Amino acid sequence: MNFARFAGLALLAAALPLAGCTGGNAPSETSADKSETGLEVTDARLVLPAVSGNPGAVYFNVENKGDRNVAIRSASVKGASSAMMHEMAEWDGEMVMGEMGPPMLQPGDKVSFEPGGKHVMAFDLDSSLVAGGKTELTLTIAGGKSVTAEADIKGPGDER
Repeated sequence: MNFARFAGLALLAAALPLAGCTGGNAPSETSADKSETGLEVTDARLVLPAVSGNPGAVYFNVENKGDRNVAIRSASVKGASSAMMHEMAEWDGEMVMGEMGPPMLQPGDKVSFEPGGKHVMAFDLDSSLVAGGKTELTLTIAGGKSVTAEADIKGPGDER
């Protein structure tokens, strides 16, 4: 019985220094750390649907200005219940839209999310999103860091 107590105490004593490595004086991750993705998002805009209740479309340009590969895992839009990255592709002689996998950007790569190509569908838009206003587009990369950009809100007939 004494050996069992000794072994338990020895394990506890060995774990204490390790526990100190995970917290204590180590700097904590802040919201500023989460925006260090290497990505720069420009020309972001949400185009409202012509028919209320339909999803809107978000277009933007993104460039990897960092020094390592980045995969965009997901997108979200403030004021939308959900968002999904889509792209247009030819299937059996017809253009179809479908969910796209995470785009990988090498250092220096630029990708355009534009009408007729890659875009973000924004679903169940809040009534507070009106043409002439602004919202936020957040891109989350593999690993969990994210970058947020301001997006102009455009009406259905506005230039995209």
